[in-house]
Amino acid sequence: MHDNRSPRWRQRRAAEVPGRAARPLIGPPGRPTRPRRFFTVHLGFTAPGPADAREQAVAYAEALSLLRPEVALGAAALSPADAWQRAARLFCGAVGPDGERCVDVADHPGFHHAPGPGGLGWGDGDQCG
Repeated sequence: MHDNRSPRWRQRRAAEVPGRAARPLIGPPGRPTRPRRFFTVHLGFTAPGPADAREQAVAYAEALSLLRPEVALGAAALSPADAWQRAARLFCGAVGPDGERCVDVADHPGFHHAPGPGGLGWGDGDQCG
């Protein structure tokens, strides 16, 4: 990049020229935009053991999903830093009667629960699988 100016500086500059129509020099893209794709972020942290790491990872994922609603909780997984192929999911993800997914931690006992306060509960109360 040549300098640190905004990529839209030409549009603002064109509007400032006296005696000229205030239209941007750069038009909208001519081709359609690409559909959204799914991406993964890998966050590293330290923990005394696998159980503590799982608990901490669940807390991180839940906090991020509160701050950014586009974060998919069902896709959250935990793995050792040197073995990403051994990723284990963090949340249940069982599909409910209305198409919602269970947001409880994986392998939780009891009923499944939809996201949000007062979310729908379903199941027969046994272990999730």
